[in-house]
Amino acid sequence: MSPVSDSTSSSRPRVGGAAVRTAKLQDAVNIFDLVNSLSGDGTLLRRNYAEICENVRDFKIAESESGVFLGCGALHLYGPHLAEVRSIVVKPEAKGQGAGGKLLRALLNEAEEQGVSGVSLFTRIPDFFFHFGFRTVDRTALPDKIYKDCQNCPRLYACDEVAMVRGSLPKIAVLGPSKFDQPELVKLQAGTITSNSGR
Repeated sequence: MSPVSDSTSSSRPRVGGAAVRTAKLQDAVNIFDLVNSLSGDGTLLRRNYAEICENVRDFKIAESESGVFLGCGALHLYGPHLAEVRSIVVKPEAKGQGAGGKLLRALLNEAEEQGVSGVSLFTRIPDFFFHFGFRTVDRTALPDKIYKDCQNCPRLYACDEVAMVRGSLPKIAVLGPSKFDQPELVKLQAGTITSNSGR
């Protein structure tokens, strides 16, 4: 990393010693502001504040040595077959300093600790993720993501994001179809979870 010039040292927080930690409820405002600052042009899906609060334990945040919020990312677990990196973004003034890579590594480490066999994401900047072992895949190979988010996205049939996976492609899906024909989706393996109606 090249040294920060005197002209930018006061306005651009250094990431060299940045730390990544699990988000706390108090971080929800910063996460909300940053994620939604990039939702207008479709870079990220808009998230409401309540949704971020409900899922704040999924998030990691990067902060400078002095505690300045630099960015965030979340790991959504679908099951042992798949997790998804979501809402990974750094503030414009922190770009190119390594905060994004530190966040992604922390999320991948968490997926590994959870024993997840595949990690997915949708992005417009695939080159960044190639460096971390991700590869492009057809989006229909990720039905859980389609069920959770894509069917409600205004760009469903004109998506400009690249689907990527690191690790194994899922052979099952845990979320069910609603607007898609079955042939487009990965079939569930035999054996389903049944609810106990006696409760």
